[in-house]
Amino acid sequence: MRTRVPAAIAALALAGGVLAGCGSASAPSPPAGVDGLVIPTPDPDPADFVAAVDNPWFPLAPGARWEYAHAATGQPALVLTVEPGPEVAGVATTALVRTHADGTVERDLYAQDRDGNVWWFGREGEWQAGSVGAEAGLAMPARPRFGDGFRTATAPGLVEVATVRAVGEPVTVPLSTYQRTVELVVEKGVEGAAGMRVDVYARGVGLVRTDEAGLVAYDEAR
Repeated sequence: MRTRVPAAIAALALAGGVLAGCGSASAPSPPAGVDGLVIPTPDPDPADFVAAVDNPWFPLAPGARWEYAHAATGQPALVLTVEPGPEVAGVATTALVRTHADGTVERDLYAQDRDGNVWWFGREGEWQAGSVGAEAGLAMPARPRFGDGFRTATAPGLVEVATVRAVGEPVTVPLSTYQRTVELVVEKGVEGAAGMRVDVYARGVGLVRTDEAGLVAYDEAR
């Protein structure tokens, strides 16, 4: 994964080093939000990634299970489960298995870098990073920040972009009310068609609402 240091941060670091010699300045803060990341990343380095996906906004522990239902009807909408995934572009991934109410199953592949950012490496049977021009996009920053925008996927015929629309807004779903949340607006373009959805993540739980479907059951990994 390529990283870059914005000029302002580099300048601050330099200034901090000079002033530190005088004993009057603190160390510069690390980049926040998506600062310093190249998104999508064209050449992920396996050494930059860790085995587990434990970002508190997007935790993927094998064995965990989330169940969602439509708010208006109460009918089942979606079930998520977590399994070990294959290696993609030299990086070990974790598979998030999405089972829709109509029986459609999708296996999305994710990996987390050493800074805690979660990257989307592909969807089995559709695209994988490093193949046919596809590149890993960002699924969830380590430190989501209001207003941040980033590509979640880039592949032939597919471009998906997410924007952080809210941080810390209370959200109520059938299972509970969550105070510590991140809301993403996701715009998707595929083969000339466009679409949009709103996803809400709760700290320590993960996805609690996607459009009008809310979380009704959550089983942590055992």
